Amino acid sequence: MDSKLRRMAILSSMGVILLVSLLVLYTNRPPENRGNGRVPQTTKEPASGEGEDGAEEEGGKPYGQIGDDLSAFLKDPAFFDQEINPVLEAARENASRLSLVVTSVEKDLRIQIVNTKGEPVTGESFFVKLDGMGEYKDLDKDGIIYIGGLAAGEYYVELMPAEGYRVPANETRVRVKDKVEYVAIDDISLLIMTEEEIDPEAEDTGVADALEDADKTEIMQFQKSTSNSRVGIDVSKWNGEIDWDRVQNAGVEFAIIRAGYRGSVTGALVEDPCFTMNMRGAAASGVPVGVYFFTQAVNEVEAVEEASAVLQLIREYDLEFPVFIDTEGAGGNGRADSLDVETRTRVCEAFCRTITNAGYDAGVYGSRNWYNHYLHAGQLEQYCIWLAEYRSAPLYQGYYQMWQYTSKGSIDGIEGNVDMNVSYLPWTDR
Repeated sequence: MDSKLRRMAILSSMGVILLVSLLVLYTNRPPENRGNGRVPQTTKEPASGEGEDGAEEEGGKPYGQIGDDLSAFLKDPAFFDQEINPVLEAARENASRLSLVVTSVEKDLRIQIVNTKGEPVTGESFFVKLDGMGEYKDLDKDGIIYIGGLAAGEYYVELMPAEGYRVPANETRVRVKDKVEYVAIDDISLLIMTEEEIDPEAEDTGVADALEDADKTEIMQFQKSTSNSRVGIDVSKWNGEIDWDRVQNAGVEFAIIRAGYRGSVTGALVEDPCFTMNMRGAAASGVPVGVYFFTQAVNEVEAVEEASAVLQLIREYDLEFPVFIDTEGAGGNGRADSLDVETRTRVCEAFCRTITNAGYDAGVYGSRNWYNHYLHAGQLEQYCIWLAEYRSAPLYQGYYQMWQYTSKGSIDGIEGNVDMNVSYLPWTDR
């Protein structure tokens, strides 16, 4: 082969090798440089009509997901446009969706307007329509409409349209009860409030009537138990933080703990702010407990509400002593202070029947004066009678199973005065 042909062969071989090398380089180049629709990352400023990531704005390529960059939506301003984003729009609609919770105790309806979390919606004047009865307004904007004086039977309740909310498309059917059934109200938790939601100074105004009847023989020392009696205390928020280990070591054999009260002015159902702390503290220290609730119920319906509230509050705890309704005055201006004897007695019985129907022991707390003049005590003796009389020996002539003998006692683990009691209830060794 002459030299000319040899040179041509060499050049041809080199060209083939170069072409193969270019093909190999092209095939193995980094993924971000392939023509797969990804936008190369550069440091250049975005051109007019492009977003910060180089993707074109409205009118060019649409915003959206870019390959495996899962945070790309953060660079998409349209994602957060609630007018066009279906995810956020659906969330907004769900947040504004309302429903009704309707309960009847006796010839009445309590209608609660709740959100998707089951919480009453406050601050709005909602209207409901009751078939054949007209419309009713939530005047105090608390998310609850109460309708009394209804005939027993079935009714249909409709929540009227409200701006900014999605109301149920269908009516709610409910049966109005003819008589109180003394069973716990399932949705009572919606009505239980904390002291942060009310004015405690105006609402928690119970006055111990037994103080007026006390004499100089009042026993203030902690008594000793006997073969047929046990000694204990009753406590509430007024006793502050309690060292239950010290209380138990001091010889306290039981405690009656206040679960809550009904407000003297508004009638709100309020949990005692120290209830949970006291129940857990007593349980941890091995002190048997019962509970009490200060009533301001003005009828049997409200008594069932109060009992239902207590049953809701004690559902997590074990009780070895009864659930008491505390009936006493509220300074003369309480909503229940002027009840007649018959009504007050029915209130106590309705509370106790609701408690016993739920499987607990029930009782009534009152002073000697209260039992003698403001209650038909004989009608309540099937329940545990807890007498408050501050003297060396009670003058009360009726039956009782517990005696609160002083409100001025002192016990290690509690600062200040504490109520002290003797229980004559049957005792079971634990």
